[in-house]
Amino acid sequence: MADTTETLEPVEAEPVAPRPKAPPIESRFLFVDVAAMRAKQLKRGALLRLEDDPESVRNRPFKCERLAMEEVKRGLVLYEVPPPTTPPDPTA
Repeated sequence: MADTTETLEPVEAEPVAPRPKAPPIESRFLFVDVAAMRAKQLKRGALLRLEDDPESVRNRPFKCERLAMEEVKRGLVLYEVPPPTTPPDPTA
């Protein structure tokens, strides 16, 4: 077996860059879609993004759907809206 008496050097942690904020959602339908996708991620084990604010720890909801809605409301969930597609021209 290998000699395990060697000591490991401590690894310096890199400073964490602030997470970019998402633009505000003006459409309630887009809000629901983004929150639903985020809730699905949370149910599958994704890490919560509300950890930064100590006030939110006290008043935090328990359900994944409510947590996702709060994250989206605070701009912590980034999203992309695909460009609209035009149907093919039937005369061509």
